Amino acid sequence: MKVLKGLWIGLWSGLVLGLLLKWIQSVTGEQVYTLLLNIDFVPLMGDIQWSEITEFTFHMIISLIIGIVFVYLAKRRDYTFGQLVLISLLISVPFPFLFFILSELAIRTDVPGATDWGAFLYWVFGHLTYSLLLPILYKIFERKNAVSQ
Repeated sequence: MKVLKGLWIGLWSGLVLGLLLKWIQSVTGEQVYTLLLNIDFVPLMGDIQWSEITEFTFHMIISLIIGIVFVYLAKRRDYTFGQLVLISLLISVPFPFLFFILSELAIRTDVPGATDWGAFLYWVFGHLTYSLLLPILYKIFERKNAVSQ
């Protein structure tokens, strides 16, 4: 049940993050969605011209794993909502730094540079939204399970 709940939470959180960054990119022109999906620097995988849906699927796989890890940690004991938010934020500590790493590793030139502070702020906003969705969705699904039992 933990894995299924983690997959569900990872699915919805990942979808929101991807769609939010895609919307931000379409409104502002900041290539944060392109950066999210970019894997051109990954050996072997980067040599292939993937479709947007396939690249988005790679993003979703990572989100599903994060969802499972979050639920596993959340189920260890009866945490308050505030404690769940803290766990989620701790899991999310690497996300802002990924902006700089992914920007520097990117081979393509249509992603934001590591010094593009506007894009960085959008990236952080999107990932903070993702981080806050994990405990919110966890609590929502916990309530649905409690009602249905």
